Amino acid sequence: MSTSEPTGFRGTIVALGGGGFSMSETGESAIDDELLQMARRGNTASQLPRVCFVPTASGDSRDYIERFEAAFEGRAQIHVLSLFGQSPWDYQDPSMLLDMDLIYVGGGSTANLLSLWRRHGVDHKMREAAAGGTILAGISAGANCWFEASSTDSFGPLAPLNDGLGFLRGSACPHFHGEPGRAESFQEWIVQGSLPLPGIAIDDHAAVVYEDGRATSVMVESAEAKAFVVSREGMHDLSADVAR
Repeated sequence: MSTSEPTGFRGTIVALGGGGFSMSETGESAIDDELLQMARRGNTASQLPRVCFVPTASGDSRDYIERFEAAFEGRAQIHVLSLFGQSPWDYQDPSMLLDMDLIYVGGGSTANLLSLWRRHGVDHKMREAAAGGTILAGISAGANCWFEASSTDSFGPLAPLNDGLGFLRGSACPHFHGEPGRAESFQEWIVQGSLPLPGIAIDDHAAVVYEDGRATSVMVESAEAKAFVVSREGMHDLSADVAR
């Protein structure tokens, strides 16, 4: 299956295999800088872009939220969508997502994220926000969620999860060369047919940009980082596809 076959989804998605402020000791990230530039281009008013962090996959981790706030403070109007309602962040109506320029989904448990989003209607609001021009971005679990399926450690050992939102075709594997067993298991599941094609494998410090369901570019913030298309016949650099 082509990496560019559309799903009916309309909007921009940026899937990070790893990196961003989540994996930066200083909070600085070239990918995050580009995300803010993209958000500014979509913001017609002369104001800082509205950026909402969605930490559902980490259980609304206080430390994670504070790292987001430190990384984006002064560069954006920062918001947090809390579904757990733990002080000091009260529960937020997911409709708030419709007012954002950029939604940034954090890592953690893909399975928990999907379950809670569906229960609270976040999945529908994400699709609606994207159709209205909001950029959807996410790292690890926050990248997995947009696809039909993914490689996840939500249940302990790495396992295939065929339960994504399906905004993007195929299956995703974050941290492809960054964590032991990721590359080998993902390739095996693709060959076996346990995960659907196309297989999109994304290294730490790399991200794939999708427009209306089609992969249009690859962003990297280290020289070694890449994104790959994995098929039953092997794999190749995704940059070769999007450059055509």
